[in-house]
Amino acid sequence: MDGGAPQYNPRTVEDVFRDYKARRTALIKALTTDVEEFFQQCDPEKENLCLYGHPNEQWEVNLPAEEVPPEIPEPALGINFARDGMQEKDWLALVAVHSDAWLLAVAFYFGARFGFDKTDRKRLFSLINDLPTVYEVMNGKNKVRTPNSNRSNKSKSNSKVQKSSEFQPTCPAEEHPAEDEPGEEEHGETLCGACRENYVADADEFWICCDACERWFHGKCVKITPARAEHIKQYKCPSCSSNKRSRPS
Repeated sequence: MDGGAPQYNPRTVEDVFRDYKARRTALIKALTTDVEEFFQQCDPEKENLCLYGHPNEQWEVNLPAEEVPPEIPEPALGINFARDGMQEKDWLALVAVHSDAWLLAVAFYFGARFGFDKTDRKRLFSLINDLPTVYEVMNGKNKVRTPNSNRSNKSKSNSKVQKSSEFQPTCPAEEHPAEDEPGEEEHGETLCGACRENYVADADEFWICCDACERWFHGKCVKITPARAEHIKQYKCPSCSSNKRSRPS
């Protein structure tokens, strides 16, 4: 349902991504800067309501589309019913998560409709994945800590996952032991402590730093996702974890 919004069909990867960004911007407005108005519009006494983000970057709380099947995938139905039965923060987080799922559904609906192949789908997802989700923006989890920040505060930081396109993952030389260790900088380049591959500035990759040995790793190499890393107070790589019993606590 795109009431009041321009009607068009994005046909290229760039078109679909532009549509995704506009709808995402609208939803972020609803859940952040316009949150009081959004809260008021989600009256539990009304019928099933949905939160829509339109391609003109405007949001709308409205009834679902009457046509079956709808023109495009529909967002979560009945968000207003849970408003007063939850803490406001939890309710907004729930709406944000459903909004992220809806944005992906709409983007890949267009991709399927216009015959995107494997390469197009991968490219589209890469573009989308480069942006923080609505949920991350709403919760302030889209801020990335650089590896050059004060390491004495590492255990207090919740932003342990870094994206290659956002930073150069180098560790200050004076903070490392004198001896060379696998995974540390070689010839000015940072290597993953697991696969030994170099940091690539333009690659869409997540990195995480071990609090014990201070080596950097691809998240995929140590099986740590961005979502999981947000809840880790002190990360230890597999090597340091396996040796923890022999080290003083």
